[in-house]
Amino acid sequence: MTRARWVVFAYHTFGARALGALLAGHGEVAAVVTHPDYSSEGDWFESVAEIARIHRIPCLTPPTPNESMIVERLGDLAPDLVLSVWYRRLLGPELLALPRVAALNLHGSLLPAYRGRAPLNWVLVNGERRTGVTLHHMTLDADAGDIVAQQPIDIEPDDTAVTLYDRMVKVGVELLLQWYPAVLAGTAPRIPQDHARATLMPRRRPEDGRIEWAWPARRISNMIRAVAYPFPGAFVGDGPDRLRLWAGSVLEDSSNGAAPGTVVEIVPSRGIAVTTGEGMLLLTRVQSADGVAEPAHAWAVRRGFGPGARL
Repeated sequence: MTRARWVVFAYHTFGARALGALLAGHGEVAAVVTHPDYSSEGDWFESVAEIARIHRIPCLTPPTPNESMIVERLGDLAPDLVLSVWYRRLLGPELLALPRVAALNLHGSLLPAYRGRAPLNWVLVNGERRTGVTLHHMTLDADAGDIVAQQPIDIEPDDTAVTLYDRMVKVGVELLLQWYPAVLAGTAPRIPQDHARATLMPRRRPEDGRIEWAWPARRISNMIRAVAYPFPGAFVGDGPDRLRLWAGSVLEDSSNGAAPGTVVEIVPSRGIAVTTGEGMLLLTRVQSADGVAEPAHAWAVRRGFGPGARL
C-alpha cells in the first residue's frame, strides 16, 4: 500500500473521518491543523482535535494558518502531501508550497459549481437534484485548482442537510483513498476547471434562513431542509413571534385562494397546511421562540391556531 507523510488541515465530521482513514494504514500524519471545537456549535459533529489527541499527533488551532511560525513549523515536517477537508481558511502560497508532491482539497460539490462556503446547504436551498465531491489541487483562489477526480451524489426529495452530509462524507473519504496513491505516484489526472462555468457561493449565516410565505411552497420546503437541525433552521417572524420551521413538505396538486401564510387545515398527527405564493406547504415540526421543537399540529392546537389563522 502506498504510504505518504501528510499534514492535514481539517474540521468537522468530514475532516475527522478523512483523518481517521489516513491513520488506518495510509501513511504518517505528521501534524494536524484545525479549528477549536466551540461549544456554541453543539456536539453533533466529530472532533478532529480529539482524534489528533488520541493518536498523539501535534495539533494546532491558530486563528490563521498562514502565520510565519505555523508555516515554519509545518515546513520542518517535510510533508509529501498537504490535505484540506472542511477547513475554513484559505492556505497561503507558503503553505501550498510545502508538500513535496501536492496540496489537495476535498470539496463538497461538483466543481466548478458551488465553489466557496456551505456548498452542502446551498445545493438544497437551490433545489438541485445532484451534487458530489471533488478532489482537487489547491490554489490561492478558493476551490479553483485542477481536478483529480469527482464522484456525483444524487439528492433525494426527502434529503436534509444532515442526510446528504452523511453520504457526502462517506463518498468523499472513499474518493480520497482511491485517488491519492495516483497523485503520489504522479499518474493522477489534472483536469483544469472551466472557470467560465464557476459559481462562487458566500458563507451562510443564521439570518439567511428567513423565509417569506409569498415564496412558492417548493422554495420554502427547500430552505427548510437545507438548514434543518442541527443547522440554525428556517424561520418566520422576529423576537417573541419568531417561529422556526424544522420540517415540512409540499402538498401536491393543492390550491387555495387564501393569502400566503394562512392556515388552511390542521391535519391530526401530520401537521398544518399553510398557503404560500404557489401551492401549499404541510408543516410537520416547528418551534416557538419560547419553546422547544414539537409536532406542528400540537403546536397549533396549543396556541389556538385554526383554519384562517395567519402565521
